[in-house]
Amino acid sequence: MKKTDKIFIAGPKGLVGSALVRHLEKKGFTNLLIPSHSELELLDTQSVAAYFEKNKPDYVFLAAAKVGGILANSTYPADFIYQNLMIQNNIIHQSFVHNIKKLLFLGSSCIYPKHCPQPMKEEYLMTGPLEPTNSPYAVAKIAGIEMCWSYNRQYGTKFIPVMPTNLYGPNDNFDLETSHVLPALIRKFHEARQNNAESVTVWGTGHPKREFLHVDDLADACLFIMQKKFSDQEYKNKPLFNIGSGRDISVKELAELIKEITRFKGKIVFDTSIPDGTPQKLLDISKLKTLNWHPATKLKDGIKSTAEAFKKHTPL
Repeated sequence: MKKTDKIFIAGPKGLVGSALVRHLEKKGFTNLLIPSHSELELLDTQSVAAYFEKNKPDYVFLAAAKVGGILANSTYPADFIYQNLMIQNNIIHQSFVHNIKKLLFLGSSCIYPKHCPQPMKEEYLMTGPLEPTNSPYAVAKIAGIEMCWSYNRQYGTKFIPVMPTNLYGPNDNFDLETSHVLPALIRKFHEARQNNAESVTVWGTGHPKREFLHVDDLADACLFIMQKKFSDQEYKNKPLFNIGSGRDISVKELAELIKEITRFKGKIVFDTSIPDGTPQKLLDISKLKTLNWHPATKLKDGIKSTAEAFKKHTPL
């Protein structure tokens, strides 16, 4: 990749997209395509086609997606499958039509089977039933991965799907109805301390284990993979890379850590009437490690900086 290449970041305002923009700018890339919603409607096939025809990107980071936690996935299943399929179909197909040099597609670790062997290897994809509350989103993302592979085999494109673990960091979603567990807990503990509450309620038993990766580390990994040279045969052999920290933590331990970081003095109460979801999610990142990439941010440090960023918008 040249510093002046046109790089299109789909979803530049989201958690992942904004991290990609920051990282690319930090690395000296000067020709980033970061359209506003008024310039580009990703659900509209004609809008996407016109944008590619006008701007002719060289590289594409497909970070746009409709995402959310257990409650959001359970409440809006049709939105999750429809919107994600449309976004993927439009961008991947137009990337082929306009002969872009390389595309990186962001999948998600939650598309592995519910009772997947741990740690989860790339080859475990589609080897068992999905987590029911998450299946519409998961099916859409699996379709995006298969689409990348299919275009590579049929047309010789260079489309690479990656599987990030649970992400957090600046520009995270802290809405309690639609956010993931880590930002939701940051908000809960922050507000509990602010209101001198006696306790914070955490959904589920606290037993499930989750892996977390700071979004800046993800952005670094994505650029690393995008710049890596692979053979034509490797693109046809269903390329796929897990991106994670390689370590997990129980929801209970996570809650206790965030309680410490936010200096909340009350109790933690677990609401066992809420389903836990997948028992454990830990990615096997050995494939990426063999290419000599490693995450840099320690979990406690990442949570501290994320909590501070949230507090700036919601001061005590």
